[in-house]
Amino acid sequence: MLRSEWTARTCEELLRDYVPAETKGRKLVFEGVDGRDVYNITAPFRNEGEWYMAGRVEERNSEDSEVVFFTAENGIWKAKADLPRFRLQDPFITRLGGEWIMGGVQLHFSKEPERKIDGWRTVLYRGSVLHDLTHVKSGPWNMKDIRLTPLIDGTVGFFSRPFGVEGRVAVIGFNIIQSFEELSETIFLHGHLFRDQFVKEEWGGANEIHMLSNGMLGVLGHISRRDADGMLHYHAMTFGLNPWTLEKTELKIVAVRGDFPDGPAKRPDLVDVIFSGGLIREADGRAVLYVGASDTEAYSLELGDPFLEYERLPAVCAEDPHGLKGK
Repeated sequence: MLRSEWTARTCEELLRDYVPAETKGRKLVFEGVDGRDVYNITAPFRNEGEWYMAGRVEERNSEDSEVVFFTAENGIWKAKADLPRFRLQDPFITRLGGEWIMGGVQLHFSKEPERKIDGWRTVLYRGSVLHDLTHVKSGPWNMKDIRLTPLIDGTVGFFSRPFGVEGRVAVIGFNIIQSFEELSETIFLHGHLFRDQFVKEEWGGANEIHMLSNGMLGVLGHISRRDADGMLHYHAMTFGLNPWTLEKTELKIVAVRGDFPDGPAKRPDLVDVIFSGGLIREADGRAVLYVGASDTEAYSLELGDPFLEYERLPAVCAEDPHGLKGK
């Protein structure tokens, strides 16, 4: 069902409707990173006839990360030594206009009195091949979860995640532009905000966007909260969006940390955390979800395709009743 506005439900309320996966997820194995952790990965993607993946790589006791590209060989993801590495966190990648758009989160560290994170922003790289990715755009400071997608009429949709809107932790925003060139730090701050997806004390963001066969957008993301004991809880979620009417389905949780084998956590408050990286849709109504877990490991999980129900909705119309195009 599509609606312009929903009543926000808490993580705990959404979890009551969640049906756990039939089988546990599978841990992914990486080589070529000198024993460092690999997590918050992208879904595998095809490039030059091979399966590639990008992942966040860092020491267990550090957040000073780099994004590394891997290729699959006999079930093991091996670092590509001939591809550039980027001092970023939480990579994402998509295709726009025949080019790769790769992004991640860039940290800013204070130097005095001690080195610590005091800001971050999303940065975007562009190139016809992965060897030649060049920095072209930056988002506003302290905004993560910027994601881009082509739309069926040739325009570009993008998702954002502004903080502190009307006392909320963070909300998902959406806008339409004519082309990638229109993106600017300012335009990320404009667009429609979905205030009805999270209660004020909780937050979430878009992680990967799928353009569905009926013109709908299938959004893979996360919904998050911090409990009274300071523990973080991150779950994988999806929703469907008509990009022109801005009607959307209700959020649904599609995976939780308990769907994967137990493993180490970077900090005690990250035990119940998964971060949606991407999803591969299969032809048989199934899908494979790729996640980072507890800021230390990466997993895949087979599940029913969460986007099928959105694809069965009536085809969308490339109209612009909200005046989003070129705004």
